Amino acid sequence: MLTLGATSAFVWISPSSTVNQALTTAAKTVLKTDTLAEERAAWESEKSDLLSEIDVLESSIEVAKDNLKETNAKSAALQQELWSIEGTLKALQAGGAKDSVASTPPVSSTPSSPSTPASGGTVITAPSKAEIINPASTYLGLYTEQAPFNWATYDSASTKLGSNPNVVGYFGGWDEDFRANAVTRSWEKETLPILTWESRPIGSANDQIDEPDYTLPAIIGDPEAGVPGTFDDYLHQYAKDIVDTGLPLGIRLDHEMNGVWYPWAETDGQGNSINSNRVGDFVTMWQHVHDIFAEEGANDLVVWIWAPNIINNLPATHQSSDFLDGLYPGDDYVDWVGLSGYLRPPYIAENDFTFSYTFDSSLAELRRITNKPIFLTEIGASETGGHKAEWVSSLFESLAKPENDDIIGISWFNLAVTTYVEGERATNDWRIDSRADSLAAFIEGLARPDSDFDLTAR
Repeated sequence: MLTLGATSAFVWISPSSTVNQALTTAAKTVLKTDTLAEERAAWESEKSDLLSEIDVLESSIEVAKDNLKETNAKSAALQQELWSIEGTLKALQAGGAKDSVASTPPVSSTPSSPSTPASGGTVITAPSKAEIINPASTYLGLYTEQAPFNWATYDSASTKLGSNPNVVGYFGGWDEDFRANAVTRSWEKETLPILTWESRPIGSANDQIDEPDYTLPAIIGDPEAGVPGTFDDYLHQYAKDIVDTGLPLGIRLDHEMNGVWYPWAETDGQGNSINSNRVGDFVTMWQHVHDIFAEEGANDLVVWIWAPNIINNLPATHQSSDFLDGLYPGDDYVDWVGLSGYLRPPYIAENDFTFSYTFDSSLAELRRITNKPIFLTEIGASETGGHKAEWVSSLFESLAKPENDDIIGISWFNLAVTTYVEGERATNDWRIDSRADSLAAFIEGLARPDSDFDLTAR
């Protein structure tokens, strides 16, 4: 009996026994389970900590974005003010008191033209709106990084051209009050100011399409329910300030609305809403702003410019006539129609680097919609690819053709801009003097015998 018990004990404790192996496996399983439970608890704790950190970081990012928007807006306003001061200082240094901005001679005009006192008491006069809308010759405009707050770059380009452009383009946001000095400084120089007025903060990045405080529905409000638009007070004051200044200007309101890159666009080409906007909102917004200006009497001074982008490079859904029709506010709300159009990479096989390729299909759409005068409100050509000079020559050749007699002006984007093209960082040099042959093409184009530009020295 004792032997049997000893034998049984040996079997139980023997490492090779089935019982011992089973007990060992069970023990390991228990230990492994306990370990996994501890590891899972630690992982859950770490996950919770990381999620909390993410929440904190996301909140910090949103705060930083808000601060950046405010900083950008303040920086842009201060930069414009600096340019204005520098321009005045330069004028004083260059010619003394008798040649300063304050003593610039009045612009020639008809007796019915609006007028306003200049900074030194001299009366500034300008053509009437009717004369501006139907000019005797073709306008040439420039965008530079400073004008009309400082004319240095603008004047430098004019000197190189040997001509005097008579339009200046500049940008403004809806977080800015009306800049009366932009208009008075322009007419002191006998130059038509055209404001590209964007319903977003002036400091917003060009690739930022979400502006929740500046949606089209917010601007419109709900008139049927008696709910005013968020910006109604701002718009009324803006219009009043234009009337108080007493001088005309062009306003290109929310340009390139048929594209997909600005917060006032309606859809992205895939049927999705942009910035909470609805189909039909753009027209309603435009008419709403125009009506407020009418109430304040500002439309006697404002040349309203509706200017989509050329249709060549848009999503297929945005190239249709029906789509563009749905964005046109109507002839009662528009004085000029325009286009943004560039020779820019990437180039597709069909691009023959001519005015016709860039503009003809879009011009046909404008002429189908209305017979309003056409102003090419923002155009340029990149040096990338080496086709700029031939494109510029084609531009002036085409403007001289009878079929383009309804084009009453162009405004050239005279800057070099670094951006991303197909994921690659690249600089497009739009300046008129980017190369000697490009500048020569401009000079020759303006001097063509059949040219309708009148840019003699003033």
